[in-house]
Amino acid sequence: MTLPFSTVRDLLRFAVSRFNQAELSFGHGSANAYDEAAYLVLHTLHLPLDLLDPFLDAKLTMAEIDAVLNVIERRATERVPAAYITQEAWMHGFRFHVDERVIVPRSFIGELLQDGLQPYVEDPEQVSAVLELCTGSGCLAILAAHAFPNADIDAVDLSAPAFEVATRNVADYHLEDRVALFEGDLYAPLAERRYDVIISNPPYVNATATQALPAEYKHEPDMALAGGEDGMDIVRHIIGQARNWLTDKGVLVIEIGNEREHVEAAFGGLDLVWLSTSAGNDNAFLIQAADLPAAT
Repeated sequence: MTLPFSTVRDLLRFAVSRFNQAELSFGHGSANAYDEAAYLVLHTLHLPLDLLDPFLDAKLTMAEIDAVLNVIERRATERVPAAYITQEAWMHGFRFHVDERVIVPRSFIGELLQDGLQPYVEDPEQVSAVLELCTGSGCLAILAAHAFPNADIDAVDLSAPAFEVATRNVADYHLEDRVALFEGDLYAPLAERRYDVIISNPPYVNATATQALPAEYKHEPDMALAGGEDGMDIVRHIIGQARNWLTDKGVLVIEIGNEREHVEAAFGGLDLVWLSTSAGNDNAFLIQAADLPAAT
C-alpha cells in the first residue's frame, strides 16, 4: 500500500491546505498558515524549530505521521491556538510554558524591552525596581529581568491559575531571587514602594470587539482580554494610581492593541507618548511620572 504521506514536505503541504480550508485565524505566534504549519510539524517531530529545509524530504514512520496528522486536525477542528497544543510560546528567543490558564504571550512590550526602553529610560543598568501589572504567564517580568539586569521585578496578576503558570516560568529561568510574584488586584497586594518602570499588557479589548473575536481567542481566559465597554476599565485603574508607585523620573508603559481611539477618548488630556513597534505606532504608549494625574 502506498501511503498518502511519507515526508515532512508532504505533511507541511497538507497542513497548509488544511489550515487554509478551515479558514483559521492566526496571531498567537504565527502570522500565516505556512509558518504555523512548519512550527507544529517541527515541534511534533522533535526537530529544531529553526531548521526546516534539511528535513523536508526525510521519510517518516507511521507513528510520526499519525502524531502530526492528529495535531493538524486538532488545530483545524478545535481552533485551539498552536501554543496550547505545544504548551509553549516563544518571545525574542525566550521559551515560556503556556496553557489555557493564561493568554498566549504576544506583547509588543517585549520588543520595547529589548533595548531597555531607551531613550525613555536613560540607563537600563541604573533601574532598580520594575513592576509588571497583569503578568499572566510572567513572560514580560522575565524579559524585564534581562533588560534591567540590576533590577528587582514585582509582577501581579488577579488570576490564581495564571499565578501558577507564572511561578513555573520564573522557576524555569531561575529568577526566584529577582522576580517576586503577587496574586491580587493590580496594586492592592504590593507593599508600599516606588518603581522606576511600570509595564502592563492589561485586558483592553472593548465589548464590541470582544464579541467579534475569532474562535482561537475564545480559548483564552476572558478576564485576560475583556476590558469593559470601551476596553479601558483596567487601564483607568492603572493610570489612576500609577503616580503613587513611580519614582519622580519613572515611566509607565501600557499596551492597548487596536484601542488607540478609546485611549485618546479616555486620556486625551494626558501627555501620551506613542511608541514605535513592529506593528506601527498605535499599540503601546508611555507616560512620564511627572505627566500622570494625581492619584485618585
